[in-house]
Amino acid sequence: MTDTVNIAIVGGGLMGREIAAAIQRWPALVDHPVRPRLRAVCDINPDALEWFRQIDGVTLLTTDADEVFADPSIDVVYIAVRHDLHEDLYTRAVRAGKDLLAEKPFGIDAGAAERVIAAAAETGAFVRVSSEMPFFPGAQTVVDYVRSGAAGRIVAVRSGFLHSSDLDPDKPINWKRQARFCGEAGVMNDLGMHAWHVPLRLGLAPQRLTAQLVDLVPDRPGPGGERVPVDTWENAAIHADVAQGDGQHPLEVRVERVSPGNKNTWYLEVIGMDGGARFSTASPKQVEVFAMVDVAGSGPEQSWQRIEVGSQSVWPTVTGGIFESGFSDAILQMWAAFLAERAGALGDRFGCARPEEALAAHRLADAAIRSHRDGIRVTPADDHT
Repeated sequence: MTDTVNIAIVGGGLMGREIAAAIQRWPALVDHPVRPRLRAVCDINPDALEWFRQIDGVTLLTTDADEVFADPSIDVVYIAVRHDLHEDLYTRAVRAGKDLLAEKPFGIDAGAAERVIAAAAETGAFVRVSSEMPFFPGAQTVVDYVRSGAAGRIVAVRSGFLHSSDLDPDKPINWKRQARFCGEAGVMNDLGMHAWHVPLRLGLAPQRLTAQLVDLVPDRPGPGGERVPVDTWENAAIHADVAQGDGQHPLEVRVERVSPGNKNTWYLEVIGMDGGARFSTASPKQVEVFAMVDVAGSGPEQSWQRIEVGSQSVWPTVTGGIFESGFSDAILQMWAAFLAERAGALGDRFGCARPEEALAAHRLADAAIRSHRDGIRVTPADDHT
């Protein structure tokens, strides 16, 4: 029997509309134990609510989040607002008895994340954090490859999220370019969870790290055309040591908002002594697998073999396995994983980012800031600055 779960969205912008569209596509999932229904949408801008009128079943459109939290019919809230508003809204949601899929970052800083986690623990709310990119089928192929042990002793891991939304220096300033709204961590708040989700899930937590943070555009046009200072980091490169048996291996994590040539590219690469695998959303159908192969007439040679993955990811869909997958499919898969795990039906499938992983991402960002500021290697667990 399929259980109905009533969903509310707080924040009717780009991602709010994307989530609403994913819920409408729910019948594409095969034998999912839950059937979500979008019932309420909140945004402080009344004009943003108009788009949601076309969705059958929405009974509440409001500019007041408390109306959503007070509605006893709402089971789950998805919240996508400015980073400085996360802690307040997340805490109010779980204390109102709602389960939560929270946008990243999990609060504006580590302290905020800790307080939200405490509130969720007090209430028993089921909470996860949005990170959709690992739900591409190619990403899941790499995850499964690594978990199988086929790579052998790890040599190096690379993970990152690169896009070019701030490439134009004359793009008007917005809240993501101001630390009071986005947080001191800048791009690491905005994009970091995407890059840390899989390494942390695979147990690749850094012992020490070195970071280089980059400020490329010092000011941008303000509302009146005047140049306004930009005080957040646009790009970050983190180089870390990860324990492995009696040794260690390097982990490189990059997040960039000014990345020429990358519109919106997430990637993951794991290389080992016995094999390796890598995937990038820049080529969403392709996964590359490394192995030694026996070449006729030459003997053993190193080889990167390119394979094409189809549409299937964490939860099976009616889409033919031979067809391609894209961003909206990854969103659907993330929600399928979230609601299946909430229902106790995810099993050993890959799940959404957990609050403790989001907190770890905050602490890694804090360590990166200290490393860049002081020019030193930092042990994240010991970083309390």
